[in-house]
Order: sequence, then structure tokens, then C-alpha cells
Amino acid sequence: MSMPQIKFGRTGLKVSRLALGTMTFGLQTEETVADRILDKATDAGINLLDTADVYPLGGTPDTVGRTEEIVGRWLTGKRSRFILATKAVGVMGPQEWERGASRKHLLDAIDASLKRLQTDYVDLYQLHSDDSDTPLDETLEALDVIVKSGRARYIGVSNFLAWRLATALGRSELHRLTRFVSVQPRYSLLFREIERELLPLCEAENLAVIPYNPLAGGLLTGKHQPNSAPTPGTRFTLGTAGGRYQDRYWNDRAFESVEALRRVAAEAGVSLTTLSLAWVLANPAITAPLLGASKPEQLDDTLAAVEYKLAPDLKARLDTLTHEYRYGDSVR
Repeated sequence: MSMPQIKFGRTGLKVSRLALGTMTFGLQTEETVADRILDKATDAGINLLDTADVYPLGGTPDTVGRTEEIVGRWLTGKRSRFILATKAVGVMGPQEWERGASRKHLLDAIDASLKRLQTDYVDLYQLHSDDSDTPLDETLEALDVIVKSGRARYIGVSNFLAWRLATALGRSELHRLTRFVSVQPRYSLLFREIERELLPLCEAENLAVIPYNPLAGGLLTGKHQPNSAPTPGTRFTLGTAGGRYQDRYWNDRAFESVEALRRVAAEAGVSLTTLSLAWVLANPAITAPLLGASKPEQLDDTLAAVEYKLAPDLKARLDTLTHEYRYGDSVR
């Protein structure tokens, strides 16, 4: 497979058309399996790796940071071959200042992440979520210090509303501070809210978009069954995160949509997984969707999406089938 490269927003950077997310590493996925997933993804041409200081997903205070440590060990001797992204803002300790987007926490958090990742810089440092308790100017000034110190090359956000991102862009330009270059939102056939305001903003401002959950936490693989409990060991059962995923997707309407999409995929002669990811890739605002996997073989159908050509009429049919998810988070 020849992995296409794509420009990363308004920057001069180019990255692989698909990215690898690592939030399962260290809990759902043990380190030896995580290494095999990383090997398989990078053998396929993926060079953008995304993690976060609070990972693994669904972990406890004792597991916080474990994912970065796993990624850091795997990167030993090959760091220069990859674009490495991580995130901060989540709870990293018992003290009130060990979370959020304050200057104190971000300056502490970047150093801790670099230590776990065994590197002296990350390519992309992202706010994992919005922190309304901290003034945007304070956050932007701290991120500017981090970039100018060489500890990060670029900055981005995740889980931001469009108006907050627009405000942040305006404040950074007003004060001549380092500007956000990317957004990491939730996006899939079962969650299309960002098409209304966030994606148009990203296109207007030429921001890279690296969406997570393009398969709706695995529901769009078609492996989960309605009228039954979630399979143990999947994202729907991992601690507090499992409850969040169930709230998002585990409902009758979502399963009805999955069944309709499964029939379309069968008619098209392609797996539901490949079709679902190809639909995300077909949106011109999308830069590089984040693939998630707990086993290497799960990457087969997702990697295939980069070569699958989604016909315009098929895309239009998928758009119509899932139109309800564009106008509200009907599965929350």
C-alpha cells in the first residue's frame, strides 16, 4: 500500500492521510500488542501518531501516563521518522492545579509528557478539551512559550466548540502569539454535528482536522449486537469511559442506522468499516482520521479505506441515511 500524504492545514508540514490513535494502549491493549499495532500501521505508511497524557482510555490514577510511556519506548531509535502528537488538560494528579489549561499546568504537563515519550519535543501539542476556568490569553501565552522554547512545533485543540476556537484564533492574532493549526473533533456517520459550524470554520481558516471516533467507538464495524450487553474488553466497557461511549452510541436508533448502513455496504461489496472511514475521508475538510485498534488485524479494513474510491452517488446515499446526526447529537 502506498499511503498518500496531505498538507497539514496552513503549515508547511505534510502527514500521512491516516493517523494512528493510541488511547487503548496500556489497558485494553497490552504493550506487546500495542507494539505490533504500531509496527503494522507504520509499515502501511502512517507517520502521524497521536496520544495524550491521560491515556489509556478508561484508566485509573495509577494508569495515567502509561500510553505515552509505551509510545516512547517504541519510538526509541526512530523518533525522527514520525510526527508525534500529544494532548494535555486532563486530570493528572490530586491537586487542583494538576489539570486544566493554566500556565502552571501546561508548562508542567509538557515536561512530563516529554519525559514519558523519551523525546525533547513533540510535533503537535493539543488542548484535550476547553478549560473555561482559565482565560484564553493565559493558555495561549503558555502555549506560545512552549513552542518558542522548542518543546512543541505546532499547537492544536480537541473537543472545542467553533465559537471558542474562533475566539482563540482572534486572540492569538491580536497578541501575536502562536496560532492553533489543527482541530481534533469527534466525527463519524453517527455524529455529524461538526459539519454545521466547526468544519466550515476549519476550511475558512485552513486548519487541519484529525477526527477521532470515525467508527463511533467500534459500532460502525458492525460487530456489536443490539438487545445485548456490550462485549467485555471493548471501549463500551472500560471504566468511566465505557459509560461515556454507551451514552453516545449504545441505543436503538444508532443500531438501526448501523443495520441500514450494513446493507448499503453489502450492496457496494465492501466492509462497513471501510465504507464508514471512506465516507469520513471523502469530506474535503478532513486531513487525517485517527484509526483506533486494540488488535493489529483490526487495521486491515481501516487501512483499506484510503484506497477505496467512494462514488458520489454512494456518498450521497450515506449522507441521506445519516442526515439526522448532522443536526443534533441524537445519540447522546
